[in-house]
Amino acid sequence: MISLGEFLPQLFSSPALAITVLLTLGVILVNGWTDAPNAIATCVATRAISAKAAIAMAAVFNFLGVLVMTLLNATVAETIYNMADFGGDPGQALIALCAALFAIVTWATAAWRFGIPTSESHALIAGVSGAAIALHGGLDGINGAEWIKVIYGLGLSTLLGFVMGWLSARLTEAVCRRMDRRRTLPFFRYAQVSSAAAMAFMHGAQDGQKFMAVFLLGMFLAQGQANVTVFTIPIWLMVLCSLVMALGTSIGGYRIIKAVGMDMVRLEKYQGFAADMAAAGCLLLSSLTGVPVSTTHTKTTAIMGVGASRSLRAVNWSVVKEMVLTWVLTFPGCGLIGYLMALLFLRIF
Repeated sequence: MISLGEFLPQLFSSPALAITVLLTLGVILVNGWTDAPNAIATCVATRAISAKAAIAMAAVFNFLGVLVMTLLNATVAETIYNMADFGGDPGQALIALCAALFAIVTWATAAWRFGIPTSESHALIAGVSGAAIALHGGLDGINGAEWIKVIYGLGLSTLLGFVMGWLSARLTEAVCRRMDRRRTLPFFRYAQVSSAAAMAFMHGAQDGQKFMAVFLLGMFLAQGQANVTVFTIPIWLMVLCSLVMALGTSIGGYRIIKAVGMDMVRLEKYQGFAADMAAAGCLLLSSLTGVPVSTTHTKTTAIMGVGASRSLRAVNWSVVKEMVLTWVLTFPGCGLIGYLMALLFLRIF
């Protein structure tokens, strides 16, 4: 494990490391403004809490999620770290990784411009994989065993999020069916804030590990170490990752909050609570089993499930169609950009 005192002198003495860190933090920032807002979208949309307070809460619980879950189980980080092969020449590998990070920022920024909540997890996976293929000149750059976990995670986050959202909403309605709705509003207001905090915690647990893994990969390559297989994530990196995510959410999160929490389904407070609890439960299961899933897919499909529990017409399927199209295009689109940018960067540098 590298300490902050050891890292800072290396950062200022190595231009390659400085560029890699800048690009990695750029990807984390983009995750903050395009992905992290999903965690707090419902509580802001139902006015259970203000946007500023929700962003502050998300920052705190993102950090706690990164810290606690990484200490308990860092398998998600290890999966992402080992997913693609950046061994061999550290210099060439670092150039390819920087190209992948550049591609991820480009893809995510374009999606944010249109207010579409992309999965930064899958953009990260696609961009890094495309760059690894370019680096090795073929599929030898991909670790198939780790990639299978990604495919499982894609299906799990989509299907389980919808089913759990539907069940959670129905269960909440069944428990409260004999209660005066007006008397339950204060409870669900506070319950939704708590469930949004749980969702932010699990977002940090999942996405924080993924981006820290890439940060460490870039740091090792910049130091000329291309074959590091065992690593420990330092606490200063957890703090840095959480702060940059929070900054990104405060800069551009409202567009995604509007798309997820307002445009797709009009939610009441109890429904927002049901969606958050369902999504957080799915992410907890995935994190404990070490399967890297998409927090975007999980949260948005949970909201769809909650809306569908009331009526299929309660869901704005035109918005869903745009989201799903973006999800489908993320793997080939961002992967292709990562591949082409890696070829370009390797030729230039």
